[in-house]
Amino acid sequence: MTTVPLPSNLMFRQLFDYQSYTYTYLLADKVAKEAILIDPVLELVNRDVHLLEDLQLKLKFAINTHCHADHVTGTGKLKDRLPEVKSVISKASGAQADIYINEGDQVQFGDFAVDVLSTPGHTNGCVTYVFKHEGKPLMAFTGDAVLIRGCGRTDFQEGSSDTLYESVHGKILSLPPETLLYPAHDYTGQMVSTVGEELKHNPRLTKPKEEFIKIMENLNLPYPKAIDRALPANLVCGIIDPPKEDK
Repeated sequence: MTTVPLPSNLMFRQLFDYQSYTYTYLLADKVAKEAILIDPVLELVNRDVHLLEDLQLKLKFAINTHCHADHVTGTGKLKDRLPEVKSVISKASGAQADIYINEGDQVQFGDFAVDVLSTPGHTNGCVTYVFKHEGKPLMAFTGDAVLIRGCGRTDFQEGSSDTLYESVHGKILSLPPETLLYPAHDYTGQMVSTVGEELKHNPRLTKPKEEFIKIMENLNLPYPKAIDRALPANLVCGIIDPPKEDK
């Protein structure tokens, strides 16, 4: 896989949750010491805070690619631990956050930023964050829109296979072929792909749209096991009320 080198003053870490198979991404400006976290997980906030402390970074934003149904976001707990942190999510998600983003917005940290692309289909509020250097896309954090050799399901949370196909091909797989793709999840042990790889090898997204829609209609996936806990919490920034004491 031929890739473009990242800027020397960019710090990048890919972190993993073994329970929900979620990737959390840390990006930081080494000079300004400002950082963002993409898709943090509630149960791993201590890990993330310790890493920030070790690297002497100030977390500026905790951002989500969408309102997740398979884990509780760590944004609320991060804000509790680090009061200067602002939570970020798309306006279309319907979830609470300090800052709402839309297509064309940027999330800045130090001298760097990620551009916001609206990529609905898995949910109405899905976005992809694109990191560029000198105007060239280097990395795209695709949430559940594009997975490595797959894509997010479209059978709940206002999902639409037609919309997902248009989003992916119009916004993500139209990026330069060497652009690195970092998904929100992986269930097979893979960490990264490229636009060129997915255009060639993705068994769903390489198909014509009508065939893709039929594939998605016949996945027969089970009900998400964490959705009843995760979705209500994620609508309120991942804040779970402690159990009430009996009086």
